[in-house]
Parts: sequence; C-alpha cells; structure tokens
Amino acid sequence: MSLLEVLAVLFSAAGVWLTGRRLMLCWPVMLVASVLYGVVFWQAHLYADTALQGVFAALSLYGWWGWLRGVAHDGAVWSVQPPRNAVVGGVALGLVAGLLMGAALLHWTDDPNPILDALLSAFSILGQVWMARRYLVSWVVWLVVDVLYTGLFVVRELYLTAGLYAAFVALAVAGWVQWRAADAAEGINAQRE
Repeated sequence: MSLLEVLAVLFSAAGVWLTGRRLMLCWPVMLVASVLYGVVFWQAHLYADTALQGVFAALSLYGWWGWLRGVAHDGAVWSVQPPRNAVVGGVALGLVAGLLMGAALLHWTDDPNPILDALLSAFSILGQVWMARRYLVSWVVWLVVDVLYTGLFVVRELYLTAGLYAAFVALAVAGWVQWRAADAAEGINAQRE
C-alpha cells in the first residue's frame, strides 16, 4: 500500500459518495481519482484498468457536461430511464468489447487476469457512460462490477483498493436507493431519454 493508493482511494470514495447525492462536484473529484489510479494500476500491471482510468478521465468531463443538462430545482441532478434497447445493446457491446480486449491482453501482455480485467473494464465504461447520462440502472452495473473488482484486487494484493471496492458495493446500493427515492419525490422517475 502506497501513499498514492491511499490518495486514490480517498478521492474515489469521495467521488462515489458525491455521485450518490447527485452533486455535480463528483465529476472533478473523480477526474483526480482517475489520474491517481492510472498510476496505481500501471504499477500493478493491470493494463486494461490503467487504460480505463484514461477513459474515466475523459468520461468525467462528459459526465460533468451531461449532468449540467439535468439539474433539478435543488441543484441535484435527476435520473433518466433508458430505453430497453439501449440497455440490451449496452450490455451486449460491453460483453463483446470485454472479450476482444481480454484476448488482446492475453496475447500481448503479462496481465495475470486478462479476461476478467478486460470484462470489468468494459462494463466499467458502460457504467460510467450510463452514469454520465444519469441512467438509474448504472447503479446496478456498478454493484456487479464492484463485487467482482473486490475479488480481483484481493488476488492482486491491492488490499486497500479491494476494501474501497467493497465499500463501493454498499455505496452502489445506497446510490440506487437515494436516486429512486429522490426521483419518486420529484415525480421524475418515468422520464425517458
């Protein structure tokens, strides 16, 4: 465990906590976390996750912009119910992209868990894009991804990061509940993008 990993954990936890509260500040905080974790994962030879942090940095800017378009009267954002074909298509694309990236990692790198690393990276991108679009279902993606990442990080001996992802599981559940409750209170939960 390094100071860099500790800082990455703190910024990541703060970013997810702010996201659960639907506060715009989550995006710059998550941008910093992505940069820090990019270095941590590079040092751990988790190359898909290293690249993922670059994608997350770009998606933080996209999310910031996207959330500016969905601000409620109290300054928080509201969620959007995606069309069914967007959900099915997103999951299928995540699976195909993850398997293709996993095959590349298996062939060209020393990644010790190439398929899992790649699938989790692909579905993390899906979760982040859906979060940027304010899809309530993004919390379900994060719940599954965070459970699996917890195990991967234990195997890679990134124990503090594994603890963070275990906490992310609880934060994903809390985010789901908070977003549903806020939308129900505001009567927005039926909106479609």
